[in-house]
Amino acid sequence: MRSTFADLLLPIGAIALALLIFGGLVALAGVNPLELWQLLFTGAFGSWFSWQNTLQRAAPLMLTALCVAIPARAGLIIIGGEGALVLGGLACAGLAYFVPLPNNAAGTLLACAAGAVAGALWIAAAGWLRQYRSINETISSLLLAYIAVGLFKHFVEGPLRDPASLNKPSTAPLPEGVMIGGIAGSSIHWGLVLGIAACLALGVWLRWSASGFSVRVVGGNPRTAQLVGLPASRLILLACALGGACAGLAGAVEVAAVHGSANAALIAGYGYAGILVSFIARHNPVAIIPVAILFGGFAAAGSLLQRRLGLPDASVLVLQGIAFVLILASEALRDVNWKAQLARLFKTPGPALASQPVKSV
Repeated sequence: MRSTFADLLLPIGAIALALLIFGGLVALAGVNPLELWQLLFTGAFGSWFSWQNTLQRAAPLMLTALCVAIPARAGLIIIGGEGALVLGGLACAGLAYFVPLPNNAAGTLLACAAGAVAGALWIAAAGWLRQYRSINETISSLLLAYIAVGLFKHFVEGPLRDPASLNKPSTAPLPEGVMIGGIAGSSIHWGLVLGIAACLALGVWLRWSASGFSVRVVGGNPRTAQLVGLPASRLILLACALGGACAGLAGAVEVAAVHGSANAALIAGYGYAGILVSFIARHNPVAIIPVAILFGGFAAAGSLLQRRLGLPDASVLVLQGIAFVLILASEALRDVNWKAQLARLFKTPGPALASQPVKSV
C-alpha cells in the first residue's frame, strides 16, 4: 500500500510543482498565473468541444507512450517513437501506391497494419543493435528517429508527392472509404478506441501471460533470466517490435483519421511527448490511459492560451519539459527513507553521550 501511495503521490506532486513553476514563469511575463491555470483546465476539459480536442490528441499519445513502456519493461530505454510514428504514417499513405486498397474497412485495416509493421521493424532495429552490436539503445533509437524523419521528408517531397499538393507537399489522399471516421458523429476518431484497447491488451499481456512475465524478468533481473534459460534477445526484440508497432499504428491513425495523407503535419512531437507520458505512468500500460488524456488536454489548451493570453502556442511544451525534469528527479527520491533522513537531521545527543567526560588532548 505504501509503495502504491508513493507511485501515485510523486507523479502528482511533480505535475503540481510543474504547474506552479510554469505559472511563476508566465508571471514574469506579466500574465496572471491564476488565469493561466483556469484556461489550462477550460481548454482541456471545460466543454464538450474541449474534450473532443483533448481525446483526439490523447490517442496518439497512448500509442507512442507504449513504444517507450513495453521496451522499458524489458530493460531498454527507447526514445525514438517519433521515427516509428512518421514511418508508420508514411507506410499507411504509401501502401496505396503499390497495392490497390479496397475502399472499405478492409482497406483501413490493411493501411493501419502497414503502419504497425513499419514501426515494429524500425524500433526492433534499435533492439537488435543493442543485443547484437552492443550499441546503446537510447542513442540509437534517437538517431534512428532523425533518420526516419529524413526518409519521410524525402519520400513525401519526392517520389510519393502528390502533384496536386502545391504549397504543402504530401502524398496522395487516402480513398474516402479507407478513412477512419469519428465516434457518434464527433471529432473523436476510433483511434482513441485503438489506443485504449492496446494499453489494456498489453497490460494484461505483461501481467498475466507467460511471455509477458518473461519480458518483465528480463528487464528486472537479467542475471536471473540468464540462469533460468530465458531467450533474452528474442524477448527484447519482441518488446521492441510491439512498442514500435504501437507507435507505427499511431502514425497510421493520424493519417487515416486526421490528415488524410502523409505530410509535414505528422511530425507533431507525439513521439517525444509519449516519453513523458510513459515515465509519469511508470511504464504501466494501463496507467498510460489517464496520463495521456491529461497531457492531451495540455496540448489542446495551447491554442486557447495563445488567443486569450498572447502566449505562444508551443508554450505548453515548456510545461511538458518542466514536468519531465521533475518526474526524473522524483524517481531519485522514490527510494529515499524519509523517516530515517528526518530522524538523522533532527537527531540530538543522547543522555549517555552528553554525560561522558570530555577527554583532554
